[in-house]
Amino acid sequence: MTALLASARPSARRRLSPPAAYVLAASVIGLALFASATPSPLYGIYRAMWGFTPVVLTLVYATYAFGVLISLIVAGHVSDDIGRRPVLLLALGALMLSTGLFMAADSVGWLFAARGLQGLATGLALSAASAALLDLHPRRDAGAVGLTNGVVSAAGMGLGVLASAAIVELLPAPRILPYVLLLVLFGACFAAAWWMPEPVTSRSPLRLSPQRLNVPAVVRGPFILAALAVISSWSVGGLFLSLGPQLSASLFHTSNHLVTAISVFALAGTGAVAQLTFARTVPWAGAAAGSIALAIGMLLIVAAATTASSGLLLLGALIAGAGFGVAFLGALRTLSAVIPAEHRASVMSAFYLVAYASLSLPAVLAGAVVTTLGLRPTFEIFGVAVATIALAVTVQAWRVRPRPAMDA
Repeated sequence: MTALLASARPSARRRLSPPAAYVLAASVIGLALFASATPSPLYGIYRAMWGFTPVVLTLVYATYAFGVLISLIVAGHVSDDIGRRPVLLLALGALMLSTGLFMAADSVGWLFAARGLQGLATGLALSAASAALLDLHPRRDAGAVGLTNGVVSAAGMGLGVLASAAIVELLPAPRILPYVLLLVLFGACFAAAWWMPEPVTSRSPLRLSPQRLNVPAVVRGPFILAALAVISSWSVGGLFLSLGPQLSASLFHTSNHLVTAISVFALAGTGAVAQLTFARTVPWAGAAAGSIALAIGMLLIVAAATTASSGLLLLGALIAGAGFGVAFLGALRTLSAVIPAEHRASVMSAFYLVAYASLSLPAVLAGAVVTTLGLRPTFEIFGVAVATIALAVTVQAWRVRPRPAMDA
């Protein structure tokens, strides 16, 4: 398969320009997160049709998350070896196939298959596309690349939930049309990727084997900060993707899909806007201030769950979203600036490995305990834990801040 894709070279006359290829790589990242959130508003329909328990739903989500993690561990470095373009083509093709499985699903077994394949393909897409952003930026500006990556990630997650919820609530065939939209978008990206230039000039044989987190020594300090920031910020995303609609339904006293998706969209949408607004903030300061806002927002969400206040939920989601966006951007910009060219895919794979572990493990744990503890105690426990991690990011960002040179 890899040899076939690598041999299909676009003609020079029809090859995408580097700026267009950069936009494509950013689109793949955003669309991968868009697709990951698309099934969330549909799970209530699936449960009503097929009668599975909340534990089974948690296992379906875990199948996707662990698919991403396995892909990043085994094949996250592959685009450093064989090139970005063939890996993107393979990943987009697999994402289209997983979308077809969702459309054909007539039992919970199909959901496991679709989510598992989607997870494996997403891991490939994120590592290759993130590395391609660094390759293709005209000025090799790591700050601009970090901003692009952060904005499209947050926007993709929020828009995926909102678009799916709108289709489910307002249009016919709710189990089909969200995936028709995905299929069209993936097909457009696949066609564009067919004509993209290959930024990797030095190739090596394909290696598919479990890899250790390959973080060069020069990157380890910024990587620790980025890892802590993504643990706190993406944990919030995972918690909201799994239980946010349920909490919104409880506090707003409605089953309307658009209303129940509003907390997830408020969190992710504010995160994208905040990154654009504070794009020029010094990276370490952004990571510190964003983490403080994230902690405050999460404590407000805990208060909302405790007092059954829908107003506090929205306020907390907006503040936590702003903090999530700025903290994630600051950490990612710090990391992007120091990655050696020959380690781009492997370091970004390690980064997304931490990110998806942060997105998935809290969601899986929360889904597993919510039946026993209840919705509000679960939010209280996980919210306080996330706020604590966010404050640890603030401390780490302060410790690694650049210090002015001392006069001799």
